[in-house]
Amino acid sequence: MGPIKSLWAMVQGDPVFMRKVNGWLAVFWILMIPLSLIMGWLDSVVYVSALSLWALVSGHWSAWQAARVEVAQVEDAKKRDKEDLVAEVVAALLARTNVEPAAGRSYDPAVSSEPARTADRFTSSH
Repeated sequence: MGPIKSLWAMVQGDPVFMRKVNGWLAVFWILMIPLSLIMGWLDSVVYVSALSLWALVSGHWSAWQAARVEVAQVEDAKKRDKEDLVAEVVAALLARTNVEPAAGRSYDPAVSSEPARTADRFTSSH
């Protein structure tokens, strides 16, 4: 049972493979619709029951897979909320460089010692 479980875990962990499998299964079932009508299988209670059971199982499996993705997304969002990426980048830059403001200048507009010259350019007459 060990190799089967590991194969199943590997298959479920590969979204590209799962997308391909589900795509081909969808094509298969689309092709089965006219075949079922032509062969008269829709008159068979056993066939319709098996088809209904497959629909039930595949629907629940899809919902379970979607719930797994949502749980992973919520965990990633919580992890991102706990991280302060900007502070980490600034700390890394400060640790690797010697960046300092120029002497006597502040680049914070609220603290800047120089008057704003942008408005002067547009309002002065030449």
